[in-house]
Amino acid sequence: MFTNINYEFQWDSIWEYRKKFIDGFFMTIYISFFALILSLLIGVIFAYGQNSKVIIVRFFSRFYIEIIRGTPLLVQILIFFYVFASNLGFDNRYIVGTVILAMFSGAYVTEIIRAGVKSIDKGQYESAKSLGFTPTQSYMYIIFPQAYKRILPPLTGQFASIIKDSSLLSIISISEFTMNAQEVNAYTYSTLESYIPLALGYLALTYPISYYAKILEKRMKD
Repeated sequence: MFTNINYEFQWDSIWEYRKKFIDGFFMTIYISFFALILSLLIGVIFAYGQNSKVIIVRFFSRFYIEIIRGTPLLVQILIFFYVFASNLGFDNRYIVGTVILAMFSGAYVTEIIRAGVKSIDKGQYESAKSLGFTPTQSYMYIIFPQAYKRILPPLTGQFASIIKDSSLLSIISISEFTMNAQEVNAYTYSTLESYIPLALGYLALTYPISYYAKILEKRMKD
């Protein structure tokens, strides 16, 4: 099947741009890390909002989740950056890109946290109430410590998704891993030589996370 393929790799031309690959690799790590932290904050807020007694808060939380999960990330990046961010005067594409990625991931984190909290037996809520805990204290000291073990494995997997999804930020010219690989390809016309390191780089970032998530999942079940 591949006997007729005649391709000579030109790794020398790619080696000259190794710094561009390294810079893009670490930029992807930075963006993904801060997007993860922000998405966790968003997830906690909106997971709590879905259980709020205020109907407007519940509606807004549900509306946010449905809009974000029901539309492609690429479309969200284009709309938020070129429509909202540009009109509001936010010209730092790195900050805007990180926030967009966090908002997208935050909707999924919200559902992970909500599902983890809902999985806790109702008797735990009643026990907290009988002890005189406020709703906030109940979640902080009783519900979340138990739900933590159940939501940690899927949250770890979500972090791997954030890293892969960050590649779409190249559409707004953020110099992350994918964007830099595309630029090297444009300079050298060495497509395979540019994208093979890109694939290996993403694999090096996501495989340990996925592997660790599986280990956590097994430990939580034991």
